[in-house]
Amino acid sequence: MDSELIRRLAHVVGDDGLVLDEAAQAPYVEDWLRKWRGRTPVVVRPRNTTEVAAVMRLCRQSGTPVVPQGGNTGMSGGAAPDDSGAQVILSLNRMKRIREVDTVNNTITVDAGVLLADVQNAARDAGRHFPLSLGAEGSCTIGGNLATNAGGTAVLRYGNTRDLALGLEVVLPDGRVWSGLRGLRKDNTGYDLRGLFIGSEGTLGIITGAVLKLYPRPQGRVTAWVGAESCDAVVSLLTRLQARCGERLTAFEMMSAYCVGLVSRHVSGAACPLAGEHACHALIELSDAAPEGLAELLEQSLAGPLEEGLIADAAIAANESQAKAMWRLREGISQAQVRAGKAVKHDIALPISRLSAFIKEADAAVAREFPGLPIVNFGHVGDGNLHYNVLLPLDVPHEEYVHLTAGLNRCVHDLVVQRGGSISAEHGVGQLRRDELRRYKSTVEMDLMLMIKRALDPDQLMNPGKLL
Repeated sequence: MDSELIRRLAHVVGDDGLVLDEAAQAPYVEDWLRKWRGRTPVVVRPRNTTEVAAVMRLCRQSGTPVVPQGGNTGMSGGAAPDDSGAQVILSLNRMKRIREVDTVNNTITVDAGVLLADVQNAARDAGRHFPLSLGAEGSCTIGGNLATNAGGTAVLRYGNTRDLALGLEVVLPDGRVWSGLRGLRKDNTGYDLRGLFIGSEGTLGIITGAVLKLYPRPQGRVTAWVGAESCDAVVSLLTRLQARCGERLTAFEMMSAYCVGLVSRHVSGAACPLAGEHACHALIELSDAAPEGLAELLEQSLAGPLEEGLIADAAIAANESQAKAMWRLREGISQAQVRAGKAVKHDIALPISRLSAFIKEADAAVAREFPGLPIVNFGHVGDGNLHYNVLLPLDVPHEEYVHLTAGLNRCVHDLVVQRGGSISAEHGVGQLRRDELRRYKSTVEMDLMLMIKRALDPDQLMNPGKLL
């Protein structure tokens, strides 16, 4: 890279805003799954939107590609540079301001580099609730959540990150700033520019700030673990609970018996709260700003399905410790599968009404075409998002892993699309699914996305090689 550009970047962000040492760059150039590792001449760490805009103007003038990066916790390689050594990493990890908390409008305005956990804490300190919650919340940033339209465990009630954002501030590839930080729930004045940038994975511009929705802080929460003999029964239970509990149904997580056994074997202290064997399990949570009667509601809502035989067993957490143990069992799946083997992961979404049929078809197809490989099937069944993973042995050779991954992806994703689903639900496309898009997206969809990309980023400098 031209040393003059480095000098100009330092003038914008200060010497402490550049990471030039190769060893110090290590956390930035490799994704946390260690699947993608690249090189960069410099990591640029601006402190505010003005500095981001100045950096983008310099990069455009010099024709330098830019890889925006938040917490670098993504699952699809969307924030990792390539190995050319030509791409600048623009990290937002110094942009950590909580700009405003408005308890009347129920909004919080934050810099894009604020950790998700810090947004949650700021809302809690103000007596409010920010509902986005996922495993990496202590290290992921709200900008990355917006760039990938992250999901998590509360989508059933509150929606994806897209549904939680009212306004954005975005630096465009040419350095101009779109100031769309409006905390409006109604704004019918043209195209939805906010929605355009959410989920764009840094390929159209850099999100530097956001106005997010806040909600009343839940004062009551009750958690239950359910065992059933089929996914059909679990989906039927979901429908029953939605009708009975309404929006108080906050989470409805599903996992197979294999998942529960895997966590019990590989995660210390994790144990199923139910006796006996069950083909399918569900973790259910109700929450409300008014706690009265919440436990009784869940107990009554499960009583009928138990008596009818729709579900085989259920346990309601008697205290916070038991509730945390149930969540530990669900959240331990990712850790357990890392210890047990090498997972070929599928982050898929389907209409809830088609989940059971898909699982039956996919289980049969994987068993037929890839016999002997265990399936780690779990997910946010309340919003139709499955993590349908297939576990390979820890010692599988790399070449065989690559070959099997391609075959399994085709096997699973073909069935997903046939059932009207998506091959990426909450993890983003990044590098992982980029080349598969053309197989599963229509020509019209691909053309529209490419037209938008060319219009906003004609020099193709924003996060090249990702998404498109």
